[in-house]
Amino acid sequence: MTDEIIIALPKGRILKEALPVLARVGIIPEPAFSDENSRALKFSTNVPGIAVIRVRAFDVATFVAHGAAQLGIAGNDVLMEFDFSEIYAPVDLGIGRCRLSVAEPAEQAASDDPRSWSHVRIATKYPNITRQHFAKRGVQAECVKLNGAMELAPLLGLSSRIVDLVSTGVTLRENGLAEVEIITQISSRLIVNRAAFKTNPAVVPLVEKFRRAVADAAA
Repeated sequence: MTDEIIIALPKGRILKEALPVLARVGIIPEPAFSDENSRALKFSTNVPGIAVIRVRAFDVATFVAHGAAQLGIAGNDVLMEFDFSEIYAPVDLGIGRCRLSVAEPAEQAASDDPRSWSHVRIATKYPNITRQHFAKRGVQAECVKLNGAMELAPLLGLSSRIVDLVSTGVTLRENGLAEVEIITQISSRLIVNRAAFKTNPAVVPLVEKFRRAVADAAA
């Protein structure tokens, strides 16, 4: 058993926004972390006893929930989709802001009213959130699980609509789609393994450093 604290970081867009937050906390990954040619996934930091791992966004929550990492950074879309009871999300980091939305072909959206839907076939990476959202309105949602290229689904007849993350909406427009409903606003959170929070004396002070860093940045 090691006392090393592991922080799970998501690959992609959020990572670029997460690194300045880590720096404000005083944690800087080793130079190899920024090497695009490096195939390593675990890296040391300037703080003894703290390492970071770089994984897919959906996997951050899994590593933290099962205690393989004590802390992580994940969007609340991931937390809502998996709803791990083992995860505590004490700090909204205010990064990775976007929204989870329903979209459909623009021509269809021009005359469509989401309030009239009774059954929808939707391509999404978020089947649990999607089903729960529509179930609240008494709408049956048939979900087609995709991990990417969601915009192709309506174009190729795989589904009539999609549920996906939207930031600027450019990708939707370039693929002939229009946003018709917002399910929820998204931002990235500091997440913590509940057992580690209770039993590892180094975790709580670290969480407080993140909390102060966010407060100072907002001041």
